[in-house]
Amino acid sequence: MIVAYIPPNEFLTSRLKLRPSATSDAEAIFEAYATDPQVTRYLSWHPHTVLQDTLEFLARCDRARAVGTDFAYVIEDREEGSILGMTEVRVQEHAVEYAYVLRRDRWGHGIMTEALSALATNALAHPAIWRVYALCDTENPASARVMVKIGMVHEGVRRRHAVYPNLSSEPRDGLVYAKVR
Repeated sequence: MIVAYIPPNEFLTSRLKLRPSATSDAEAIFEAYATDPQVTRYLSWHPHTVLQDTLEFLARCDRARAVGTDFAYVIEDREEGSILGMTEVRVQEHAVEYAYVLRRDRWGHGIMTEALSALATNALAHPAIWRVYALCDTENPASARVMVKIGMVHEGVRRRHAVYPNLSSEPRDGLVYAKVR
């Protein structure tokens, strides 16, 4: 019998530390990116306007981790200890889905590529996981490039996939990228 996949509590890469999010991260997340309309443009939530928004988000992350299907990780710079962004690992029967956000001053530095590569490598090494994937809005080429850089292949368009309230109140199409073993 194959044991279900539960991602490690912590991931270390050459530059990054990924660890479980905590409510004590709220102020740093709020200041680093949660209030930035450019960062939240392609996300499923509006920019946070008060610290309580971020605290509520982190409380939802804690509840999801306790259930054992969604695992939110803060991405830290190993040298500075500063919070660069977050990623969520959503475990399904034989697949893992990723969602991610990165503060604007770190865009274009390979941070998210490094983080997702570590996550995907770990998941695909587990005997229960056969597929890792992520989606992004059709107008978000930077996110699509991250997925391609870690070896995901464009599978198609998921029509009317998700609402990105900063772009439209209607569901938008999403690009699907995946890597399989």
